Amino acid sequence: MKNILLTLLFFQLSFQFVFAQVSTVYSVSFENATHHEATIHATFKNLKMKEVEFRMSRSSPGRYALHEFAKNVYAVHATDGKGNPLKIERPNPYAWRVNNTDGTVKVSYTLFANRGDGTYAQVDETHAHLNMPATFMYVSELEEQEIEVTFHPREDLGWKIATQLKHLQGNTYYAKNLQYFMDSPTEISNYKKRSFTVDSNGISQTFNFVLHDEEAAEAEFDIYFEKVKKIVLQEQAVYGEFPKYDYGEYTFLACYMPNVSGDGMEHRNSTILTDTQSLANGGIEENIGTVAHEFFHGWNVERIRPKSLEPFDFTRVNMSGELWFAEGFTSYYDDLTLCRTGIINPEAYVKGLVGTFNYVWTSPGCTYFNPIEMSYQAPFVDAARSVDDTNRENTFISYYSYGSMLGLALDLSLRREKLNLDDFMKMMWNNYGKINIYYTVEDLHQTLNSYAGKEFGDSFFNNYIYKTDMPDFKSLFESVGVELITINDIVVFGAFTRNQLIMNNPKINSTAYLAGLQKGDRIIEVGGVVLNDTITLDKAIENYKPESQVQIVFERYGKTMEKTIALKSDTQYNLILKEDVNINQKGDRAAWLKLKN
Repeated sequence: MKNILLTLLFFQLSFQFVFAQVSTVYSVSFENATHHEATIHATFKNLKMKEVEFRMSRSSPGRYALHEFAKNVYAVHATDGKGNPLKIERPNPYAWRVNNTDGTVKVSYTLFANRGDGTYAQVDETHAHLNMPATFMYVSELEEQEIEVTFHPREDLGWKIATQLKHLQGNTYYAKNLQYFMDSPTEISNYKKRSFTVDSNGISQTFNFVLHDEEAAEAEFDIYFEKVKKIVLQEQAVYGEFPKYDYGEYTFLACYMPNVSGDGMEHRNSTILTDTQSLANGGIEENIGTVAHEFFHGWNVERIRPKSLEPFDFTRVNMSGELWFAEGFTSYYDDLTLCRTGIINPEAYVKGLVGTFNYVWTSPGCTYFNPIEMSYQAPFVDAARSVDDTNRENTFISYYSYGSMLGLALDLSLRREKLNLDDFMKMMWNNYGKINIYYTVEDLHQTLNSYAGKEFGDSFFNNYIYKTDMPDFKSLFESVGVELITINDIVVFGAFTRNQLIMNNPKINSTAYLAGLQKGDRIIEVGGVVLNDTITLDKAIENYKPESQVQIVFERYGKTMEKTIALKSDTQYNLILKEDVNINQKGDRAAWLKLKN
């Protein structure tokens, strides 16, 4: 009996030791969900300073721009540990400050939340979709201490809780520190759920798919879940193993509802997937690519992690020069995974490359920034908002797209050397991600040198990463039986028009640019043909040859003007999967696109 009592005492003390440093306790409820409000109570304990500042985050993991979440917080009140009211000061737009505390500050506030995506929060009568930086205040002094949160789901609406946070009891969950807490999105709704377990390298881990989709039938969810399982296992095959997920689980949090905004956001042991398209209305095909992209991030970004993003700073923008690899190579693998698993066929995969290929390699942006510098632009473009006009049509190429084309070029280049990108990614995993070492661009360069040889690695980085040369795609595609066709004889206007109004800055050296046309001009007439709903600008110029002279009439600032312009062509590319290939091309194509075991 004495031994039993000692054992019980030991476990009690051990439990108290593990959770003894819980210094932040949250409670969140949704009584006014109809009007997109959450009521939040926060208790900050074990404070050393008499003056305490609590604040909202300005940025969010997985995003690279400022989002200023404090703008949606109001009705803020604070007391000390005994319930005495504390006077609140505002030292800056993102923080609140109190003085004369007794080691504890209790704060209550209302959060307005009505954007359901991977960055923000949304509360209504369909769900509480919580991205933590958009939802919870924090105290910097307590960042390394433990956190508990209790959610109060709307039982009248059948809500349940799904999150990567550790479950304690009831509706209470735990995070070891602020970094983990802020990286743990939570979906509270009447969702459906599927799970499967995989044994890998002696470790059994469970994969959960939480689906908030009120239109999808169980049978449609089953079909979709089978595709998800194929993706999970195929991406594991690239790296040879799964990461060791905290608490042995990885959770997809999918919200395919008409009130959300399309997005995907990776996290350490989960991902947010949002889209307006239900599985019942085409979402089985349309939404699966985001699943492939975000799950690949479980290795590349979450664990094979740029040093520039670690630790994530919630007080400022987080800039990284590695996004062409972190986001771009992940983008390369998403559709490639769909092809390898048979979710799309090789013809569809190659056809799907055409748009991105043209966007990247016909953009004037290469003149201004290399892939590293394009990555530096993320704080200005990653869902960031500004009211002044920019010239990004001519100066920016998405690091997602640019990086995916570089990943394609590197993969095909390595395959000509009897190597492949899969094994390079596995080397990055073993050298960095698996052992929690964060990498730099130079580390990527040296790893490629180690894998493929110094001459190969130096050539790739010196030409395509530190500079903006275009790889020899014609020969690279030829090696796998894909024909690259260059088209130079089609007249292109060089600006997007809607109802004859020029909607963007004309592309440098295009017809519209050289003619001196501007965003906001309205094209009235081309070559004597009046434009209307039937005769569009593109239709009016489609039969002209390059260098043809044509008279146009347009309106600018209410004034009608006319001039003669020269119609220019613009280089475009097409890709065709060849049927007539030799035995080497056939073998290399199969190795590139086939299912990895």
